[in-house]
Amino acid sequence: MRRSYKYLLRPTSKQAAALTQCLEDHRQLYNAAMEHRRTAYAKAGASIRYGEQSADLKHIRADDPGGQGRWSFSSQQATLRRLDKAFRAFFDRVRTGRTPGFPRFKGRGWFDTVEWPKDGDGCRWDSQPEHPAASYVRLQGIGHVRVHQHRPVKGRVKTISVKREGSRWYVVLSCDDVPAEPLPATGAVAGVDLGVASLVTTSDGERLANPRHLAATADRLAAAQRDLACKKRGSKRRREAVARVAALYRTVRRQRLDHAHKAALALVRDYDLIVHEDLRIANITRSASGTIDAPGRNVAAKAGLNRSILDAGWGVFLTILAHKAESAGRELIAVNPANTSRTCARCGHVAKENRLTQAEFACTACGHAAHADVNAAVNILRAGLALRQAAEAA
Repeated sequence: MRRSYKYLLRPTSKQAAALTQCLEDHRQLYNAAMEHRRTAYAKAGASIRYGEQSADLKHIRADDPGGQGRWSFSSQQATLRRLDKAFRAFFDRVRTGRTPGFPRFKGRGWFDTVEWPKDGDGCRWDSQPEHPAASYVRLQGIGHVRVHQHRPVKGRVKTISVKREGSRWYVVLSCDDVPAEPLPATGAVAGVDLGVASLVTTSDGERLANPRHLAATADRLAAAQRDLACKKRGSKRRREAVARVAALYRTVRRQRLDHAHKAALALVRDYDLIVHEDLRIANITRSASGTIDAPGRNVAAKAGLNRSILDAGWGVFLTILAHKAESAGRELIAVNPANTSRTCARCGHVAKENRLTQAEFACTACGHAAHADVNAAVNILRAGLALRQAAEAA
């Protein structure tokens, strides 16, 4: 099993300056490789591949020993592979008829990660194991950087990445062969319905709250963004205002992530089988159809619903739930969400009139009444049990 560990770095002032320069040189390498591809195609119709650009690294490093030559060769290859991945994703979108979105040059605020593909090649985790009270990671050109290791690393460290978030630096370890930590069986099963009023409603009637972190911070964010809009571009005060806005968004993201971890852990501890809807969140949160001249119906309401769904963090929650279920040895099943909220859990009658309001469900055929989310969760559980039974019989 693979798992990632993220730790806060505590670099000295010289190391922080070196990390900043390392990030800047990798950004310039990325942009230069991007320009190389664009120019070759525009002038000669030639497509440049990763292998050719990787071969050019030797000459680039030799010509710039005090710049590009300082950093790990493998980390620079990882940056070139990152660009190659962006181009491959672009061509995949073209082939499938989606909006292409041509790869862009990276500005200073849009390149924040450097990766070392192999522990021991230009980097070394736990580089000073004899130290009694601290952990260190060694990075070529930067030195031994102290790490705030708040939990142990399990498995085998495969890749090491350094990421800048605001004024802080983090190291991210991707580890293979992480042992599972199975939980004792409970014998319980549950279907879960994701919502806005409650993040999760189970088929047992349990509800996990949706704290609406973005909504709670909306006033402070609006004030910070108004302040930002008044600042002159390129000024020190504008940079400070940008940092304040970024810090608020970072706080919201961390709060959302923390709540998702706690909610997922609660479900994994209580149930052996968890069934959820196979949601396409990008489709659900699309803007209302229409044009500027002829907008669609209920545009403002749709925008508000989209904002609430994204604030709830369904995608983050489902990803974390999948990882925790795998580690704990729990079974997770995703089912088709079609009509789960319109179907009566008692008689199976399907009609949009069954759901009176966001919270009320009343079947027009048999008169069954229940909370709409609980009714949907029961339908989700039944669909998941049917899928499991069909898979066992096959």
